[in-house]
Amino acid sequence: MAAVIVVGGGGFLFGQRAAKDQVPAPTPAPLATPVPTATPAEPPSRTLDRAALIALASIAADATAQGAARPPELDEAVGKRFSIALPFGCGGPAGESSNAPMRWRYDEEAEALRFHVAPVALAPTDWWPEAARSDIEAIEGFWIARPWTLSESCPSGGDTGAPNATDPVTLPGQTLAIGQFFAAGGARQRRRDGRPYTAVVRVATEAFRPEQGFRVQLTGHIAAVPGGGATACRQPGGPEQRPICLIATTLDKVTIENPVSGESLVTWAVAGARQSE
Repeated sequence: MAAVIVVGGGGFLFGQRAAKDQVPAPTPAPLATPVPTATPAEPPSRTLDRAALIALASIAADATAQGAARPPELDEAVGKRFSIALPFGCGGPAGESSNAPMRWRYDEEAEALRFHVAPVALAPTDWWPEAARSDIEAIEGFWIARPWTLSESCPSGGDTGAPNATDPVTLPGQTLAIGQFFAAGGARQRRRDGRPYTAVVRVATEAFRPEQGFRVQLTGHIAAVPGGGATACRQPGGPEQRPICLIATTLDKVTIENPVSGESLVTWAVAGARQSE
């Protein structure tokens, strides 16, 4: 009996020790995989470019064609910054007798570029019959040629031969303009009153290409037309005519750029311009 107890007890202790040795080691907890932090999306630019201005005009033209109420987008645009480049002189240097509002000539001997950029005078009564009874005395602006394209470069075929200053009703494509409004008796620092922006800049012959012309970069803020909203549209030819629209602006800066190099050749800061935001 004693021998059985000794043998049995030893076997039990041996079994307990073996079982203890066979207990699996604890599995370490998996390392937490760091969740990548999403990069916050950059806020959309507050500056309206050519595409945004054309879209704004399209909204205004659609409302005008339908005789609908002013869309809220036209009010929301007021106060926003804008920047647009207008190509000019795509057919090469202007002749001595040219009276195009935007033109350039080149003196090869002196390697001098001469620029002439004049805002177009728009009659307030063409846009509002009641303008004669309002305090709007003048509108100065620029036509946005070929508003069906987002390109800010000269067309591959050069100028079409259509002068920029002609009545827009008789010209294809002259359906969108930007302009500054001036009240009678108001400050005149921003007004050109027929005075063009002119400059002479030394540029080597190989530094530009005549068929690409140059660009006028206009920078400023969207303003409001009389009655509210950023635009005014009209259809002098009747409901079958594409609406001609004008976007009210306040210019801060006018720059002439070389499209070949992207270089700014000359810049005019408009008197009384707002500080950049």
